Amino acid sequence: MTDRISMQMPLVEMDGDEMTRVIWSWVKEILLIPYVDLQTEYFDLSLTERERTNDAITIEAAEATKRLGVAVKCATITPNQERLEEYNLSRLYPSPNATIRAILDGTVFRAPIQAVGIVPYLPHWVQPITIARHAYGDVYKAVELSCADQWAGARVELLATNSTGQTESLLVYDFGKTGAKQQSGDPKTSGQPSSQATGIIQAMHNTDASISSFARSCFTYALSTGQDLWFSTKDTISKIYDRHFREVFEEIYEQDFRDAFSAANISYSYTLVDDAVARVIRSNGGFIWACKNYDGDVMSDMIATAFGSLAMMSSVLVSPDGCFEYEAAHGTVQRHYYKYQAGEETSTNPVATIFAWSGALRKRGELDGLPELETFADNLEKATLEVIATGIMTGDLYDLSQLEGKQKVNTRAFLEAIAVKLDQAKG
Repeated sequence: MTDRISMQMPLVEMDGDEMTRVIWSWVKEILLIPYVDLQTEYFDLSLTERERTNDAITIEAAEATKRLGVAVKCATITPNQERLEEYNLSRLYPSPNATIRAILDGTVFRAPIQAVGIVPYLPHWVQPITIARHAYGDVYKAVELSCADQWAGARVELLATNSTGQTESLLVYDFGKTGAKQQSGDPKTSGQPSSQATGIIQAMHNTDASISSFARSCFTYALSTGQDLWFSTKDTISKIYDRHFREVFEEIYEQDFRDAFSAANISYSYTLVDDAVARVIRSNGGFIWACKNYDGDVMSDMIATAFGSLAMMSSVLVSPDGCFEYEAAHGTVQRHYYKYQAGEETSTNPVATIFAWSGALRKRGELDGLPELETFADNLEKATLEVIATGIMTGDLYDLSQLEGKQKVNTRAFLEAIAVKLDQAKG
């Protein structure tokens, strides 16, 4: 191990939950530590540790990312009621990803990892489609209220108060009068106003600063990759909220990026989100699709699945001040973890986790002037894809691959085959 590649500065390492936590340790053991003198600031974002620290550990990890500039994150659990009971939690903790994104701001770029023999469900998608997801606000920072029990029949208003104390209010819904109808099946009472009507409300926000940094990140990334950029919202329905996103994008493009896009022979276009979906389905790929937070969350999973597997998706959060957080863009693989706990063999795909580490190491090498670290990251990705091309793969890819003579192996065997390729490349 004396000839391992040195690192000048650490990167932030955020460990996670369940099967991906197990794979995380195997990737380090088999593919990283034998080749790199790995330097990290370690943060355990497992659900048990978030419970112990009342989620302070997540905030500490995000602040460390702002300080060191590069982070790599394992998949983590966002608990629901069932998880609260399973892990005996004191409360339903927020998504660690949402917390980190709110602190770092910026944009999440997700692109499929294409491998020989894995053909997209839409075969005409011959080039990758990159999703640029706004990483702040909207429903992920929304406040919600159930208008039931003592709030049944409530009049709900949106109230804004400026710095001088002036107020403006908008009626959201009057559950007691405005259009609230009884839901009884009795034709004699159905459709009649009810002072005790119940329902739900939600309020969300975004900021000009975050929308602007989202737009600039998208335009800059498109220029760096030489790809066309699409942006979509639903401004025909949301005539202030979504329309404002569109206007910010167009203003920044016209002022700062139109000439550069023209010189690079790439284009920017806006379209309604439903039209964008239809265009994406008919396309050949090879572009960046910028989406608001929720749209990007949904569409990135759709794109990943259509290209083959959620475990074959790269993901990086780029903040406006130049911080990078790489992660595996999938869940904790709960079902496989229960099998692992029972002593059963698992064949879980580690490719997205490998590419999260390679992306972080490459960026650390780029920032610190360490070409050897950058080359190692390139070789690690190349070795991973070469192993799949030879027919050795995990179960999810085995079911998708069109290669002849393919072989399904467990996760450790797959990682060990990659290590063999790395050693061969090392000479």
